[in-house]
Amino acid sequence: MSDLTREELLALEHAGWRSLCESRGGTFYGRLMSRDAVFILADGTVMTRDEIAASLDGAPAWDSYRISDARLVPAGRDTAALVYRAVSTRADLPEPFVALMSSVYHRIDGQPRLALYQQTRLDRAEEG
Repeated sequence: MSDLTREELLALEHAGWRSLCESRGGTFYGRLMSRDAVFILADGTVMTRDEIAASLDGAPAWDSYRISDARLVPAGRDTAALVYRAVSTRADLPEPFVALMSSVYHRIDGQPRLALYQQTRLDRAEEG
């Protein structure tokens, strides 16, 4: 059973979204991600921790975000996934970005580290 809690992982996800709203996501995720972690984006792009860290600082900031339906999925000792729906907006996008997010965390040296993050884009009709 994982010792990671829904509240702990949800707090990390909120911190990550706030970093993206402040155009400092590269710094935040560069520290949070495990050495071999990857992001799988909605368009199918797979990025390593170093690629994420290099690309997100100074990226266009999100104006707002909302997390809902967050659920913890235990995945073994010191490992769990947080699955949730996110809706975010940005001035340069004509529509909100609506997606299901999965973030897999593993506790390393006492700290939760993001090992895998995946986005699955939803159509507006599926937004709910």
